Amino acid sequence: MNRVLNVGLIGYGMAGQTFHAPIISAIPGLKLKTVVERTSAKSKEHYPWVKVVPDPQAVLEDETIDLVVIATPNATHFELAKQALLRGKHVVVEKPFTVTSQEAKELIDLARQQNLRLSVYQNRRWDGDFITVKRVLENHWLGRITEYEAHFDRYRNALKPNTWKEKVLPGSGIVYDLGSHLLDQAQMLFGLPQSITADIRSQRDGTEVEDNFEIILAYTESLKVTLKAGMLVRELGPHFMLHGTQGSFVKYGLDPQESALKRGLRPQDDPHWGTEPEAQWGKLNAEIAGLHFQGNIETTPGDYRSYYKNVYEAIVSQEDLFVKPEQARNTIRMIELAIESNHLKKTLEFTE
Repeated sequence: MNRVLNVGLIGYGMAGQTFHAPIISAIPGLKLKTVVERTSAKSKEHYPWVKVVPDPQAVLEDETIDLVVIATPNATHFELAKQALLRGKHVVVEKPFTVTSQEAKELIDLARQQNLRLSVYQNRRWDGDFITVKRVLENHWLGRITEYEAHFDRYRNALKPNTWKEKVLPGSGIVYDLGSHLLDQAQMLFGLPQSITADIRSQRDGTEVEDNFEIILAYTESLKVTLKAGMLVRELGPHFMLHGTQGSFVKYGLDPQESALKRGLRPQDDPHWGTEPEAQWGKLNAEIAGLHFQGNIETTPGDYRSYYKNVYEAIVSQEDLFVKPEQARNTIRMIELAIESNHLKKTLEFTE
């Protein structure tokens, strides 16, 4: 019989409701036992067996909890993760990992000292379109890559009321929010850059936080990586654009999993989970093995369950973590340098 790990979820906002609770509940071996909700008990509507508590200390002090998942405002990640590790819990932190790379390093060192697993929920590695981009690169269909551009754009011209994300707080703003996804994906594809140049702006009427960015990562003389996100993009362009010496790959649309989860659909109930309609498949135009190919490439289905399956196996079977805390620390370091680059209006070398 497989070992069952009891999970305590701290936070039941959008991340807890949409990305963590449903995926945790879809993994054999993980039992969502306790949810921290300060002013409500919404989690019981979908998970009637859970215990709802108003204070994170109830999770941290529960000796039966094996894994603590932190889905709270960014500025609280460090302290909650530190407390959980000190109490002998394995920890998953919602992205972004921490506000500073120094905080991230402290947690990494503590987890190592405690012999505990620490990971960060970079679920966008399991978006179908990103998996397909990896496939295109691994098959060398574009030759030597010269340019990679990724967008995470939205159209939300009104400020969202009563949310910490619209307040000037440590770790708020679009670079920590959507930038952490795009920077993590770039790191997975190309490693760490030689330099970073960033332009970060506040564009919506009345906003207090940054809501638009362009970050350029330089890798070699010939490889340029451009990452962009904005909140005032009503007509969406490509999500991914890749160009190389042999051709191009262009992909529109976002992975369907987030939308499905928000509609209450669950992966364990859908044999076609994460499958994109053909209309959203990416277009490849390239010379492959001396032959010209121009047409659509089927999107590999995405599956966020892969993240939590790996966390489970890392705890019970000592498998390597897919999302290592050191990688998440590097993402935070790139965010720090992007913010500094924007402030100084200059290109900065990447340094750890």
